[in-house]
Order: sequence, then structure tokens, then C-alpha cells
Amino acid sequence: MTTSLSNNEPTFQKIVRLLRWHKPAGRLILMLPALWATVAASKSQHHLPPLNLLIVVILGSLATSAAGCVINDIWDLDIDPMVDRTKNRPLAERSLSIQVGIAVLLVSGLCAFLLSTYLNPLSFGLCFAAVPVIVIYPACKRFFAVPQLVLSIAWGFTVLIPWSAVTGGLDRHAWELWIAVIAWTMGFDTIYAMSDRSDDMRVGIKSSALFFGRYVTFAIAIFLAITLGCLVWLGFEIQLGYTHYFACLTSAVIWIWQCNRLNQAEIPSELYQKAFGQNVWIGFIILAGMLPSTLGFG
Repeated sequence: MTTSLSNNEPTFQKIVRLLRWHKPAGRLILMLPALWATVAASKSQHHLPPLNLLIVVILGSLATSAAGCVINDIWDLDIDPMVDRTKNRPLAERSLSIQVGIAVLLVSGLCAFLLSTYLNPLSFGLCFAAVPVIVIYPACKRFFAVPQLVLSIAWGFTVLIPWSAVTGGLDRHAWELWIAVIAWTMGFDTIYAMSDRSDDMRVGIKSSALFFGRYVTFAIAIFLAITLGCLVWLGFEIQLGYTHYFACLTSAVIWIWQCNRLNQAEIPSELYQKAFGQNVWIGFIILAGMLPSTLGFG
């Protein structure tokens, strides 16, 4: 049911909430792997990251994230009202019509398409290959035991697209970073899903947090260890330098702290959101670790 606050809220602000622009963490955590890929691919080619490509990557990730949020909310139109975390989303509370949602989706999709035309044919093709994965992900929560894996594959395109845009191809280094991002996404989104376990069980939604059961923290630790291993190996192969290793070490310390907290018998409800937010900062730390050698300072 629409709240009085939503009734008095301007349509523009409802659209901002629909696109989750009032919660930048989710937008940044998609953008950061794309920036990792742009910087690391440039380092592997021994040149600076192209400024025009960086702009396309940033704007493209925002447009894609916007479209993905709307697609998700349209799929979950009848589920979100039954979940405490999502019941106040504009489409769920019916404060924004489905027609407006579709219009916003079309505008976001058009922006993403126009940005993709800047890219080379391989990168452009990868943009199109990502679309069905993005579209099908929300439906996977109804029938696939680990829908976070589908989300992770969608996230993986944020590596492949900019890497191929920089290098013109996909070498083994691209796939090493791809595995790192797949595993990282599995880790942080499983943490995120832990907060919804009771609602998901009641509604009948599947998630990795439910699939791994009492071994969920162990599974998260494995995913994050794979992420760390791939990042360290990539840094060694393309010579990202000591700042990259320090960033990886800092990330490892935070991940260990998170897993220890998640392994407690009593977990504070705010920990899940806190851990998710910390992974955004980890994304920035890793990016900062890659930059010095790429810019010629390491």
C-alpha cells in the first residue's frame, strides 16, 4: 500500500529511488570492477587508460545498473511487497506505475546502447551478450538454487567489455580478473542475501545464503580467497607493483574480519549491510593499488 510519504513525494524522487541512486554503494560496486579492468588492461598494454573509455565505462555502468534495477523490480513486482527490505520500493508500494517503470527502463537501455556504439565490435557484442543474463537473473530466484551465480556472471561482463575495449581481445589476464570478479560477487552478494533469509524462506525465494546453509560463511571465505588469489596472480603477471599487493593484503584483512563476524552465533542485523558497504571500499582500495604502476609511478 502506498504510504502518505510516497503520496507527497515528487515523481522525480520516486524515479531516483527506483534506480537506487539514493544508495550509491550498489552502483559503485558494479562500476569498480569495470575500472579495474580498464586500468589493468592498460597496464598490460603498457599505456595509460584512455580517458574517453573511462568516461564511457563510468556512464555505461550507471546506465546498465539503472536498467538492471528496473528489470529486477518489474520481475519482483508481487514479491517485493512481502520482503521487509524491499517493500518500500516505488513499484512494490505502487507509488510509481509500471508504465513509468518501463519508460525509465527504455531510457536507461537506450543510454547504455548509445554508449556501447563507441566500443569496438567485440566489446559491442559482449554488451549485447550481457543483456539476456541481466534480464533473466531476477527470474532465477524462483527456480535456480544459486541465483547469485547468474548475477556474478552478469557482473563478469564488467571485466570483459572494458578489457576487450582496451586490448581488442580477451587474453588469459582478462579471464583471471573475470574469475576474481565472479568470486568476489558471489562473496559479497551472499553476505547481502544473508539478511533476507527469513523472508526468502517464507516467500519461497532461492538464494546462495539458503543453499549453503550452515556452511554459508565457509563458502563466502572460499569465494573471497579465490578473489584474492586471482588478484595477486594477475598483479604478478602484469607487474602491478607493491601497491597492488598492499591493497590485496588490506582487502584480505577486512575479508577475514568479515568472515569472523559472520561466524558468530549471534549476528547483528546491521552487519550484513556494513559488510556490503566495506566491499565497496575494498573495490576502491584495489583500484588505488593498481593505479600507481599503471600511471608509471611503480
